[in-house]
Amino acid sequence: MAVSNNLTAILNFLALICSFPIIAAGVWIASNPTNACIHWIRWPLVFLGLAVLLVSLTGFIGAYYKKEGLLSVYLVSMFILILLLLALLVLAFVVTRPHSGAASPPPPGIAFREYRLDGFSPWLRNHVTGNEYWPGIRACLADQDRVCAKLDRKFASAAEFFAAELSPIESGCCKPPLVCGFQYSSPTTWLNPSNIGATRDCAVWNNDPSQLCYGCDSCKAGLLGNLREEWRKANVILIIVVVVLIWVYVIACSAYRNAQTESLFRRYKRGWT
Repeated sequence: MAVSNNLTAILNFLALICSFPIIAAGVWIASNPTNACIHWIRWPLVFLGLAVLLVSLTGFIGAYYKKEGLLSVYLVSMFILILLLLALLVLAFVVTRPHSGAASPPPPGIAFREYRLDGFSPWLRNHVTGNEYWPGIRACLADQDRVCAKLDRKFASAAEFFAAELSPIESGCCKPPLVCGFQYSSPTTWLNPSNIGATRDCAVWNNDPSQLCYGCDSCKAGLLGNLREEWRKANVILIIVVVVLIWVYVIACSAYRNAQTESLFRRYKRGWT
């Protein structure tokens, strides 16, 4: 029984360590300046990581001090947390899976891509770009002055700008769509469009730093593109952690069951003798 408890304690210590990558991934996503404007997506991963930390700590203490009640609470709680992590992983895959037409191939001589709203899942579009959410997100992006203002300091010429690999949100929010035919003056100042009717965004563009293309569909698509890139990176961490946690949980269940069997056998043997 001591061997089973020690094994369970070691496994729970391993599960406790696994909580730190989850928390780190959540903090990394939450600390991104653009995600500061999307409140609902910032902290769930951090909270799940903290929950795994607390549950694993409960299992470690229960195993180390041979508290079967704590171990029972741990096994039930960890099972629920693994299910939640799996649900989060499935949701992340569903909303970030590639869609045709999400990013248009760049024209010759241009390094960055432009993004389209219809290239993202309806659920993600509704929860970020819907009328209930986008006005607040747009105001937040404009107030931050972090996304586009730095481009004017970063690029001194049109050649440098068009050769740069802009992030999806920089491509979508800080400049008008290329199809509009605007002439480059600076990264956030564009003049004399030659094809103003090409898309609705052409008429929405404004050189005012508080306006730019924050009201454009291309800006919404760029924000979604940023989210997808970040969650794809976080998914790698989640997959590894979930596999390890499942492995730890299965072995911990087996060790706990063996400990209960040994305890029952010893009580039976003492009663027999």
